[in-house]
Amino acid sequence: MSTSLHPPPSSALSSSLHKARLRRFIISSTKPNFNLNSHRSFPQIRASTGFSSSLDAGSTTEWDSVSSYSEIVPDTVIFDDFERFPPTAATVSSSLLLGICSLPDTKFKNAVDLALSDTQCYGQQGSDNKVSCFFNKVGMVFLDNYGFSFALVNVGGDLTKLVPGRVSTEVDARLAYDKHGIVSKVHDLLKLYNDIDIPPERLLFKIPSTWQGIEASSLLEAEGIQTHLTFVYSFCQAAAAAQAGASVIQIFVGRLRDWARHHSGDPEIEAALKRGEDPGVALVTKAYNYIHKHGYKSKLMAAAVRNKQDIFNLLGVDYIITPLKLLQSLKESVTPPDEKYSFLKRLSPQSAATYSFSDEELVKWDQYSFASAMGPAAVQLLAAGLDGYVIQAKRVEELFGKMWPPPNV
Repeated sequence: MSTSLHPPPSSALSSSLHKARLRRFIISSTKPNFNLNSHRSFPQIRASTGFSSSLDAGSTTEWDSVSSYSEIVPDTVIFDDFERFPPTAATVSSSLLLGICSLPDTKFKNAVDLALSDTQCYGQQGSDNKVSCFFNKVGMVFLDNYGFSFALVNVGGDLTKLVPGRVSTEVDARLAYDKHGIVSKVHDLLKLYNDIDIPPERLLFKIPSTWQGIEASSLLEAEGIQTHLTFVYSFCQAAAAAQAGASVIQIFVGRLRDWARHHSGDPEIEAALKRGEDPGVALVTKAYNYIHKHGYKSKLMAAAVRNKQDIFNLLGVDYIITPLKLLQSLKESVTPPDEKYSFLKRLSPQSAATYSFSDEELVKWDQYSFASAMGPAAVQLLAAGLDGYVIQAKRVEELFGKMWPPPNV
């Protein structure tokens, strides 16, 4: 999630088998369970042809073309196909922790081992205090009765040395409706990062886009702490996040399409379909135009892209999280100069300036207007995302409960 694309060091795993195992694990543990048997069709908008560009002056790959308009971020963990698609940024999550602990030879396992051997934890009086210290050192901070969050500060610190961009740390989803709990949690995590000399400008804190999460983002951004608002499935979420000053706003394009294939009754989605637009692409387009037309600082990230057509339709958005199979296809697809095939930058500050918004969309969002504008797709998808994060958090709690106490403690 950075414009710096300097390649990081070489692979973190020596075994291709372990790479495959971890990749399968991360994919299966983070994606929601949607039935993808389509009963609705969606428009296919081809990339522009006949649009002249300097890219036409010689053979170039589709990767080269799309990368000139948006930053293409590999949708991968740091271990997976590292040499072919070096990540420019990374996210630290409970899913990542589970993957690390399943691979004892990965270098990131050291983050757990170092926490176990920390002499400061040994000096704590009482078993409960030692457990709490251990979790803190790994990157888990106890907060009131919400249990442990699963942001991996030690692993995040290692990742900042391997990627040129920012590292986003997942905030415990069980705090999603507790504004002050989120702020307190981020402060605790930031202190842990400071203890290992990671500067705050290298960090983002990934917060669910509930109303309370957006309010927490506003408070944190006012302090100069960068936030990454996720699970955005409606315009009101995107607009409120921009008004809050969120550094990054993440919209899941394909998940909206998946929802629309099996449901109806969401006004935003129905309006997009009547215009002949894909609902996910339409939301990214609208959010991008809102941010740029009204001068907000937020960067927009498109995730859950399903095919190259999605990428072509989103060119110009700040970041596109792209699956490895699509990256490979883009790199292998050469555009011969005689075809004069070029790509149109669909999103730009110039096009945003002419985009029209209704008076209802230009309100200063508050909790009431926000709740009223959240359609069924956003409500259901947000709930599903939070449930998935909580399940992962509980799995990590169980895992670490079995790992502690370490020998001789």
